[in-house]
Amino acid sequence: MELQEIQRLFPSEDGNKEQQQYLLDLMNRLIKEVDSYKNPNKSILGETKNRDDDFYRQLVEQSIVPQSGKNMSAVVEDLLELVKGHPYHTHKFVTNVLPMASIPGIIGMLTTILVNGNNLWDVYGPAGAEAEVKVVSMMSKLVGYDHTKSFGYTTWGGQGAVFTGLRLAIAKKYPKAKEEGIPSNLYCFASEGAHYSLLKSVEATGIGSNHLIRVKTTEDHSMDIGDLKEKLVNVIEAGGIPIYIVATTGTTDSFGIDNVKEVKDVIASLMDTHGIEDIHVHADSALGGFYSLFNSYDFEKNPLQFEENVLEGLASIKERMQYVSLADSLCFDFQKLGQTPYLTSLFLAKDGGSLGLLDLEEFETPYVGNRGYGSYHTGYTLECSRMASSIAIYAALQAFGVEGYQQILANYVRVNLAFREKLEKQFPTVSVINPTIGPVSVFRLYGEKAEWKEEIAGKASSTAIEQTNQLNQKLFELLGRDREEYFFGDTKKVCMIAANDSEERYPVYASKFFSISPFTEEKHMDEIIAFLKPRIAEVLKTAELVTEQEGKELELSY
Repeated sequence: MELQEIQRLFPSEDGNKEQQQYLLDLMNRLIKEVDSYKNPNKSILGETKNRDDDFYRQLVEQSIVPQSGKNMSAVVEDLLELVKGHPYHTHKFVTNVLPMASIPGIIGMLTTILVNGNNLWDVYGPAGAEAEVKVVSMMSKLVGYDHTKSFGYTTWGGQGAVFTGLRLAIAKKYPKAKEEGIPSNLYCFASEGAHYSLLKSVEATGIGSNHLIRVKTTEDHSMDIGDLKEKLVNVIEAGGIPIYIVATTGTTDSFGIDNVKEVKDVIASLMDTHGIEDIHVHADSALGGFYSLFNSYDFEKNPLQFEENVLEGLASIKERMQYVSLADSLCFDFQKLGQTPYLTSLFLAKDGGSLGLLDLEEFETPYVGNRGYGSYHTGYTLECSRMASSIAIYAALQAFGVEGYQQILANYVRVNLAFREKLEKQFPTVSVINPTIGPVSVFRLYGEKAEWKEEIAGKASSTAIEQTNQLNQKLFELLGRDREEYFFGDTKKVCMIAANDSEERYPVYASKFFSISPFTEEKHMDEIIAFLKPRIAEVLKTAELVTEQEGKELELSY
């Protein structure tokens, strides 16, 4: 390639129309071709690829950097081949919290890419720094933090937020831990329904997974406050130091909402009775935090005219979500319910000044930082190079506004209410096992009758629990096989339950209906039930045949 050909692979330095049109033509073709793969009656783009082990083995063998670069038309062809068979958010995409990137989110991310600044320092990334300060202030005000004292930054997912919260918890109690290391008797706490982010964080900080205490959950999948207090006391009396509690405000699988106020009350009582210092509470609000947008909604006047049952559902969420501002830190995964592209997560600290405990000394970062120019340097982040994802967040907040987000969040509730009603009416052997309404309904299949009430009360045997789990495993396989038509989610640990014949607690398998697409509406529920009907019937029929075979084998043994 000649140097001039290489230069053509970059946006122009002078904004000339020829190079501008060249880039626009490539983008136009890419968007048009991807759109041509869309089919509202499927949940993927184009046709599925058989992605077995041999598929990836062949990729390993065949992939090589070309000696001479391809022309951009050929590169676009290669990119279009990549997206074939990729999941896509039609109304049939109802799996987990994998949302669609909205147009404002895409435009914001495109802006980020075009200027390609490093959000580490405002000298290198002024657009990102400006957007970051704005969105931190916006979300602090919405959630109920004092925006003059709070601060934060965009980070690498809810995991990054949980990890930063733990770093802050350690630094507040042991300011010299960065230099001297951490004590060996620190403990962290989270519910059995919490995301595994904290598990990775305790491993990474050196606290160790054996010092992560799992707290039982209640019937609504929120943290059992009595069990939390008991386990805190046990750790304290054994000489341990509780340093960090993650209160999940909207669990990934079942949308269980831990009550942050009750968690803080438990800490306050132990400070009085056991003389402990305060414990940092991080609200893992990556998913559910967006429902804080209803904290200021006038439920009496109901200005957006939500239906009565939807209003009741939203009010029940607000009842618990209103306490999220009591947490010492929290987060918003905008790539979840914020409708922006990956990766756009926001971490907020109630005391923004505490981030200084994590900051590096200026002499440690000699080529970036505060000089006579530039006044925004994020040396407290774990990342060095930082993408300015705050721009995409800013664009989405500007485009949707509070009411736009309230509408889409309310629709998740509306759709799930309709789904639950039709599901349990149509299938007497199915139970919705997460009572908290929100964007997800978790349902568990049984053999002869719905037995969730017995299971959650600890009245089922370990054998019965495991047999029901295997029944649901079979349903997983059928739903996964047919995911092109309707893409459902599933999980092998919605929660943990006790059995009537064992000291162990057992995981609960269940399928998930996650209404994450903006195109999934109440009118689609009959179609969804019709999709589930033959597949549930197939699982139940298989279970009957297995039972009959077991009976015959038992007869022969006598």
